Amino acid sequence: NEKLVICQRIFKHSKIFLAMKNIPVISITKKTLAEAYEAALVSLYEQGTRFKTQYDKPGDPLSIDATMNITILEPETDPMIHQAFPGGIDELKEYVLELKGHKDHWVKNMNDPEDTRWEYTYHGRLAQYGSWQEKDEFGDSQIIGFTIDQVASVIEKLVAQPFTRQAQMITWMPNVDLVVYDPPCLQSLWYRIMEDEDGSLWLNCNIRFRSNDAWGANFMNMFGFVQFNREVIANEVGNQLGKEIHMGRLNWHADSYHIYGRDIEKAKTMLFDRIETKTLEERTMEFNNEFIREMYDDAESRILKKIEEHDQSH
Repeated sequence: NEKLVICQRIFKHSKIFLAMKNIPVISITKKTLAEAYEAALVSLYEQGTRFKTQYDKPGDPLSIDATMNITILEPETDPMIHQAFPGGIDELKEYVLELKGHKDHWVKNMNDPEDTRWEYTYHGRLAQYGSWQEKDEFGDSQIIGFTIDQVASVIEKLVAQPFTRQAQMITWMPNVDLVVYDPPCLQSLWYRIMEDEDGSLWLNCNIRFRSNDAWGANFMNMFGFVQFNREVIANEVGNQLGKEIHMGRLNWHADSYHIYGRDIEKAKTMLFDRIETKTLEERTMEFNNEFIREMYDDAESRILKKIEEHDQSH
């Protein structure tokens, strides 16, 4: 018994040492988006290590952090929507519209210290890579740098050679992002199309984030890029090939997948404490449910009006 106690103590202290030395690496594979999101959060909560962040306020608890790899085998299969995310159907639609470029004009003049608009948009970095906005000597906005439409290039590559390994987009611009306060979390998207034994085509995608707020942003990020891949990439490739493109697996990699310390109690209340008492059906929603889909589609006009009103008031 004494030897057992000693071994347990050694094991306990070795785990603490490893937790201090190495960031945990967690891998999750699930069929649907909602299942994968929940499993990743639970695994992070149980296996993640504790970290400070540069965004902590005095008195904030330490964050929970890990390197996370999430594979969603059937991204368009229900249940797609998990109820434990800080938002609603309108917010999901607004984020998808943002990824399609409807807020690209909200980016700041980079040489104007009084301009508090966004440093970037993901769509802007993907469709207008290499350029940014500055004010000239007369105070007028001008585009600096070069511009590459990576979205069009990826579609062109996939149409010409679906099995290419070169269909990639990136966001990181070192000349800008090494010095700004809020550089892009999304780093890259990589695509390849598989053909099954029946001749059907399946779009596979790898997405890498350097930093991903697991509670505050990850679900919306994943849902948004599932829709981006469908509406912007797969549909256009399919139109040009004259074939239907199905959605194959989505692999999501986050170097830092974290729950901020200030959000841990909220995540416990909305998710972790409910898993034992609520069924999966009670914790999720079907995106392809007629009522939910109608809410989602109807939200577009409201959101476009909201963006227009914001533009007018600013």
